[in-house]
Amino acid sequence: MDQDKLQRICKDKGFIAALDQSGGSTPKALAVYGIKENEYNGNDEMFAKVHAMRTRIIKSPAFNSKYILGAILFENTMDRTVDGELTADYLWNKKQILSFLKVDKGLAELEDGVQCMKPIPQLDDLLKRALKRNIFGTKMRSVIKKFNPIGIKKIVKQQFEIGKQIAAAGLVPIIEPEIDINSKNRAESERVLKEEMLKELALLSKDEKIMLKLTIPEVDDFYSDLINAQHNIIRVVALSGGFSRDVANEKLARNKGLIASFSRALAEGLSVQQSDEEFNAVLSDSIKQIYTASIT
Repeated sequence: MDQDKLQRICKDKGFIAALDQSGGSTPKALAVYGIKENEYNGNDEMFAKVHAMRTRIIKSPAFNSKYILGAILFENTMDRTVDGELTADYLWNKKQILSFLKVDKGLAELEDGVQCMKPIPQLDDLLKRALKRNIFGTKMRSVIKKFNPIGIKKIVKQQFEIGKQIAAAGLVPIIEPEIDINSKNRAESERVLKEEMLKELALLSKDEKIMLKLTIPEVDDFYSDLINAQHNIIRVVALSGGFSRDVANEKLARNKGLIASFSRALAEGLSVQQSDEEFNAVLSDSIKQIYTASIT
């Protein structure tokens, strides 16, 4: 593992930009950006449109290493180029920003109050490709919809099993067991989730490094023991989870050491119709707000 990159993610201030909308969520992301579904035909044109959107974000002067530590990419984005360089190479060479790859294939059906990940076929091959493209880490998402200890344990077990496989390949996995912000008894789900994660963390070897991506907790600083006490945890980051950017930032700022990994909240207010000057100004304001909430 590249020690310069490891030190950057461990020690530097900033947050993770999530630019990993996949096939299912891409039409919605494009619609919010101002591109309707009748403006493209098929997946090829759709992915070309969303890559153009991501490229505009990545190339913006506002998108820089002073504020941003890493960017989470969709597989299609990893395989594309920005100004003639593979996306991850452009991000590191031009911006000193690390790249993470979304590796999950979506969510399974709801069972025991949760949605585990669907199987990830040929994961080893994908990880080899990611290494060749200078990807630093990965991300994979599950969702807890209802308080159910059996389901929560199942999600954590699946996440850590695959996380160990990813770590063995030489990448840093971001483990993301999201808790739906609209679920009842969310604080109880958070309590069981942390208990189960602490059990799995105790089984990791000292060389197995991971990151956690969690819903901003109901109780401020609830995850402080994970942030401060576990040598296996490189960083704990938070998803915006459906909160508006202002609400997500306000909640995040009350949790010391927890940094953002926002997607929708990051792109809030951006539009294909904006001039570059307008676009960069909106993005700059968004990035600075999220950064400020991440370093409190």
